[in-house]
Amino acid sequence: MKGLLRTSVLLAACAILLISSFALRRAPHAHAASLEEKPQTTSSPAVREIDVEGLKKLLSREGTKRPLLVNFWATWCEPCRAEFPDLVKIDNEYRGRGLDFITVSLDEASEITTTVPRFLKEMRATMPAYLLNTLEPETAIQFVDPQWSGSLPATFLYDAHGKVVFNHKGRIKPLELRAAIEAVVVSSK
Repeated sequence: MKGLLRTSVLLAACAILLISSFALRRAPHAHAASLEEKPQTTSSPAVREIDVEGLKKLLSREGTKRPLLVNFWATWCEPCRAEFPDLVKIDNEYRGRGLDFITVSLDEASEITTTVPRFLKEMRATMPAYLLNTLEPETAIQFVDPQWSGSLPATFLYDAHGKVVFNHKGRIKPLELRAAIEAVVVSSK
């Protein structure tokens, strides 16, 4: 009887260990499952490499009369990773209402086909994605905002005329960002 009880306890402990190790392996991806709007794609999102001139062109909004949301981030930046599910939801909510949204990764150029698209796929991100590759990051930072130190994440909202109407350094506050977006989406119509 003692032997049977000891075996049952041992089997139960093994089952608990197995279940908990599976749950721990799944935990980092649990937030991706909460994004119900986009089905998981089989390929990683395309990430285009840009330099400072390419960034200037993207932000100039030539011929476009839509507001633009720009998020600067990196895969190694924990606050960037933490806010990304909120950004994906905002993109899904406002894209059809007249908001353009791009992300600009500040990861190493070597990550353009590996870590960056893998993370975007995990997040189910479908907005255009770029990786800034420059030897002079200070030039890009000064162009975007002379008051910006280059800290990540950084989010900038441009109105339909290309003027920065909202910027936030650090993890966004979704309600605050949504209020700013509402103002420019309504005024751009």
